[in-house]
Amino acid sequence: MAYVLAPEKRLSVLHLLVEGNSIRSTERLTGVHRDTIMRVLLKAGEQCRDFLDRELMDLSLRHVQADEIWTFVYKKNAQINVDQRREAAKIGDQYLWVAFDEDTKLVATFAIGKRTADNARRFMVDLARRLRLPKPHASDAHAFARPSHRTIIKLSTDAFAGYPEAVDLAFGPYVQYGQLNKSYRNADQPGRYAPPEMVNSDRRVVFGDFDALTICTSHVERNNLTIRTFMRRFTRLSLGFSKRLENLCAAVALHVAHYNYCRIHSTLRMTPAMKAGLVGRPWSIKDLHNEISK
Repeated sequence: MAYVLAPEKRLSVLHLLVEGNSIRSTERLTGVHRDTIMRVLLKAGEQCRDFLDRELMDLSLRHVQADEIWTFVYKKNAQINVDQRREAAKIGDQYLWVAFDEDTKLVATFAIGKRTADNARRFMVDLARRLRLPKPHASDAHAFARPSHRTIIKLSTDAFAGYPEAVDLAFGPYVQYGQLNKSYRNADQPGRYAPPEMVNSDRRVVFGDFDALTICTSHVERNNLTIRTFMRRFTRLSLGFSKRLENLCAAVALHVAHYNYCRIHSTLRMTPAMKAGLVGRPWSIKDLHNEISK
């Protein structure tokens, strides 16, 4: 007879995972085998991805900041040999693309993949379909008025070259878009690891009537710290990494669902989903599990 994990034990496993514990530490704390923990994570991650795709729609957001955070699957790019080139899309360096709302702190959507122009287009098209778009009236085509477009979103990103085309494709004239280009140099600590130091930042308006001083990626970059804190797969200089791309996708989906609906933001004093008007109260991990299991 197949062993079935008790619901209470499953919730304990998920709770430990979303609080930043690794697979092996969760195994030591709960007594559940790591293979079983991975199965629980994969199922919960798939359910969370479906839940987020269903619930994070028709959003009304003012200023979204987008960024990419690096991790790797199986091994880093420099270690991929010739025989593994066919699998290069699923192993090596991977990026988590995050769309973060400045006001509600909501992670509106995310994507995982290589840092390419094609993935930038997919990411922006997915973001655009989740927003509350203006609905044209039947008589608009016959109105004797100067053509105009109502801005539905302000968007700030880094200076990745694939973004302008992706934003234009996804939003057309309904966006005010700017890029923030930050220049870094290595820290003056020879022989020691240290984060690079920013030496210059340049704001550039790409589309729309965007006040250049409001172009900002600080909030989404601060969210990168939250990601690294509660997902050890993203923590640098550690033993944590994903062996398969499916594991990474599942862990990210679980984290985003928990962050949006369960974790009370210290600035807002409520969850991002509450601030965005999606729910009326903070959820527990049990509430989240019940919702995604429907």
